[in-house]
Amino acid sequence: MFRATDLSSNRFCGEIPKVLGNFKSLKVLNLSHNSLTGNIPVSFDNMTALESLDLSFNKLEGRIPKQLLSVTTLALLNLSYNRLWGRIPRGNQFNTFENDSYIGNIHLCGEPLTVTCSNDAVPKAPPSASTDHEEDETTSWFDWKMAKMGYAFGLVIGLSIGYMVFSARKPQWFARMVEGDHQQMKARRAKRRQRR
Repeated sequence: MFRATDLSSNRFCGEIPKVLGNFKSLKVLNLSHNSLTGNIPVSFDNMTALESLDLSFNKLEGRIPKQLLSVTTLALLNLSYNRLWGRIPRGNQFNTFENDSYIGNIHLCGEPLTVTCSNDAVPKAPPSASTDHEEDETTSWFDWKMAKMGYAFGLVIGLSIGYMVFSARKPQWFARMVEGDHQQMKARRAKRRQRR
């Protein structure tokens, strides 16, 4: 029944359910920008109609399953910015995917990446430990933390000053403002009654 499923940017966490592999007629699956962990399910090889798979910006680990080579309809693959490692499978449609499909996985090796694999399929010389995605995530977390702290600080100070002002006495300036508005409203009503 389902042809496309886009569950991106939903703050999902945990492992990808293996039952997704049962959606054999699914053409598009987008689970990007969540906090999914664990391995890419081997059951994805059952999705023989899958044309687009986006699992980017998660926390997926492990190797890319060689079983995905059997999904020959796959035209778009994005596994970037995860924690994947090992040799990238080669063959069928995987030969057509560019470097952008795997960027941000510092422990992946093999074509199309420039990092070559040793005999145990571990990168010989991993790139720098920091990626742009990690820096963006840190900056974003820092910005929100500061905003929350500023809001809480302002709320506490405002409530404290308000309590001190109103518990000491009735503030004269506030009473004049409220009572003045009240007196003006009474005067307006009286003028309206006189006109009638």
